[in-house]
Amino acid sequence: MDKAQDDCEVLVVGAGPAGLAAAYRVAQAGLCVKVVDDNPDAGGQIWRSERTKTKSAEAAAWFERIRSSKIEVLSGARVFHAPGAAKLEAETANGILELGYSSLILATGARERFIPFPGWTLPNVMGAGGLQALVKTGLPIEGKKVVIAGSGPLLLAVAAYLKDLGAKVLLIAEQAPQMRLARFGLSLLRQGSKASQAIKLKGKLSGVRYLSSCWPIEAKGSDRLETVTLQRGNRTWVVACDYLACGFHLVPNLELAQLLNCKISDGSVEVDDFQETTCARVYSAGESTGIGGLELSLTEGEIAGLAVASRKEEARKLFPLREKHRRFANVLNRTFSLRDELRDLARPETIVCRCEDVTLDRLKSHDSWREAKLQTRCGMGPCQGRMCGGAIEFMLGWQHESVRPPVFPVRVESLIAK
Repeated sequence: MDKAQDDCEVLVVGAGPAGLAAAYRVAQAGLCVKVVDDNPDAGGQIWRSERTKTKSAEAAAWFERIRSSKIEVLSGARVFHAPGAAKLEAETANGILELGYSSLILATGARERFIPFPGWTLPNVMGAGGLQALVKTGLPIEGKKVVIAGSGPLLLAVAAYLKDLGAKVLLIAEQAPQMRLARFGLSLLRQGSKASQAIKLKGKLSGVRYLSSCWPIEAKGSDRLETVTLQRGNRTWVVACDYLACGFHLVPNLELAQLLNCKISDGSVEVDDFQETTCARVYSAGESTGIGGLELSLTEGEIAGLAVASRKEEARKLFPLREKHRRFANVLNRTFSLRDELRDLARPETIVCRCEDVTLDRLKSHDSWREAKLQTRCGMGPCQGRMCGGAIEFMLGWQHESVRPPVFPVRVESLIAK
């Protein structure tokens, strides 16, 4: 298989809000900018369905800016390797694309954190965002009974989306305690747009039970999910459902940044005031620099794009807005930090690494991620530790120590392409 070459001045990896905002600012300066994303449509998880069926005025405005700018979006291209200086390789349906650049902006977003518990590997137990994505691509949900559990605002957004499409959302189980949620609600009053969004969500979810300090402890079923057992305080009870959608907040996608040797601090990509990483001419924006929400992602993306385009004075004007959004992000992450009880949901025989069928008791016989990986192949399956990594970090305190190409599963012919 031959490689196709595609060079540009500025390459953006990730077509979510941060990536699109960065690309727009770069294009404004007249530079050649390309955006590469492994999904068929731009927008990221939050805006992907907005491009053709817009409900958000903000999303519509940004897509119009992108359409009116000279920005090439390469969809369905998954970056998996960095073969040399200022080069990335992406796998497409047609082969390998070698992408050369002068400057690089990483806007790789985040993924849901999963916490293993008995039965979490049953069919129809899935991530909250994962279920939403499947429904967006055609999974029938009307009339299905859904329990949504975990932590974070995503649970509410997913519940409202599914309910709007006819799902019977039975309840939302939020692990955060009521006191923290109450303080978070008060903080929203100082955030005009966020407060109005919260009120709209509450209206959409009228009639849906929202339980704080509540989480799943077991899922059961013969060949697929049939019931979920929930715990709240000293009380446990069983709920019959068709789907259990779980998401215990979010984890930044760091694999590509790590492959490029960017410094990682406190579980996110370290950047300076202009969103530049510790690697020269490599920038990062959005959730990969820390979980902060849509507004922070957009602002960081704009700052990165302006910095790359040598418009640093304009970028400086956005610093106060970014700081405002960062303060809110700190409140968000404190509110939905995971409680210690969740570390003990898995039993010794519970599978933690789904790809390699590695159970908790096998992991606990080792002292580090590296040792467990060598002895059990934990994190070496198709997901490369994306599902179990965040859980193991939370449960056992182990850090993912290294990343090697390919950072995503690819075809064998892609690995040997010349």
